[in-house]
Amino acid sequence: MKKIAIFATIFLFTFSCTKLDEEIYDGIPEDQFPENETQAALAVVPTYKELADLIDDAGWWFWAQEVTSDEIVFPQRLADWDDGGKWKVLHQHAWNNNTDAVNSMWSHMYDGVFEANKAIDELLPLASEPSAQVTIAKLKVLRAFYYYLLIDNYGDVPYVTAFFEAPAQPEKAARADIFDAIVSEVEESLPYLPSVANNFAVSKGMAFTLLAKLYLNSEVYTGVARWAEAEAYTDSVILSSSYMLEAEPLAPFATDNQNSRENIFTIPFDETDFKGFRLHMRTLHYLHNQTFNMAVGTWNGFAAVEDHFNTFSNDDLRKQGFLYGPQFDSNGQPLFDETAAAPLDINPEIPALVIDASYSFEQIRMSGARVAKFEIKAGATENLDNDFPLFRYADVLLMKAEAMIRQGGNGDEFVNEIRTRAGLSPWSGVTLDMLLEERGRELFCEGHRRQDLIRYGKFGNSWWEKPSSSSAEEIFPIPQWAIDANPNLM
Repeated sequence: MKKIAIFATIFLFTFSCTKLDEEIYDGIPEDQFPENETQAALAVVPTYKELADLIDDAGWWFWAQEVTSDEIVFPQRLADWDDGGKWKVLHQHAWNNNTDAVNSMWSHMYDGVFEANKAIDELLPLASEPSAQVTIAKLKVLRAFYYYLLIDNYGDVPYVTAFFEAPAQPEKAARADIFDAIVSEVEESLPYLPSVANNFAVSKGMAFTLLAKLYLNSEVYTGVARWAEAEAYTDSVILSSSYMLEAEPLAPFATDNQNSRENIFTIPFDETDFKGFRLHMRTLHYLHNQTFNMAVGTWNGFAAVEDHFNTFSNDDLRKQGFLYGPQFDSNGQPLFDETAAAPLDINPEIPALVIDASYSFEQIRMSGARVAKFEIKAGATENLDNDFPLFRYADVLLMKAEAMIRQGGNGDEFVNEIRTRAGLSPWSGVTLDMLLEERGRELFCEGHRRQDLIRYGKFGNSWWEKPSSSSAEEIFPIPQWAIDANPNLM
């Protein structure tokens, strides 16, 4: 089992006190917590913990970013992966405010906000103490991160920054106003943040990257482009010298990636103690458990959209993050699919979004390149041990290039750092369209594609098995259950 330094220690002390309805904090009555600076430092953990629910179907953020894009698809394989159409509607931009992804994202993002608000309110009596000031700053940045996700996905939402005196039925605030508020809060918190921290923790590098993301998408969120500010904050990350590209493009996604200098802000998953990362279960063919000596059976689900897969040239080292072609067990012996009565040979071509009985079993069971970008170690369990990078240095370099190009400059230097690392020839005169394609290859399956397509004005385009859609689909509707509980959300 991978050890997660510091976080694991804190987690053991506070795991039992991370829910809003609990009345004790490690044996300390709630109305007496925190009683000193050490306890104040622990107050951030429940807010961190909510990050785990962004991945997989617990909180749906990841799938809502990827399946709505041109990168990933869950083909229906006979009856498998029908699931009431919840994957199909995401791919075809046909969701409504009762769709699973719409419902769950809202709930879990606000769980993070509420945990941050609660901890900040409880720390106010110690607000003059240096360690409490640091913890409050971290909590405010984490809260800003959750609000960044909320305005990115839902637009106008309630902006609540108190717990004990929070309104019972808050009204929505304008997306642009929330943008201004969270930018100010992060910038004001920066002096209190550590320059270097574990990559699962809030640091100056994490806050700089969050600000770069916000400013890069400012035109979407506020109607006003802020490319110079976006570039300035990417410079803050780059010039800090705290981060660097790994030598190999898939190294940031290795099982033991907790100390990667490329990963700026991660969710520190652990197969035993911090579960929830199961992408391998959803993508691997039923027989791939034999490839990785897994004791659990895999589910034969999502795959790369063929058109996206084809953007990777054969000499692109990042293409090693896919499984396709003839497949073998851990001893190098060919795998044989008894149901299809054929050797397992993964074909990147997916014949249809709904692969019904009119197709062959090879097409039903073996179509679509599978995603192995995140290392699947020998003997992997149902939960991966890899940390999931929310912010990564490679993205910072690409954001720097984009901000420069959009201001009439040349971003070749920064794009070519990424391409050279991938084993590709450098480019000259990188355009925005070229950069978007490179972002798709480099950041594939990391939760960035929906946002990128919206920023580039391409989210409504038609692609494989998806008709063109309107700009209304650039934000998700507020869940019906939330509106029923609070009519102010209408």
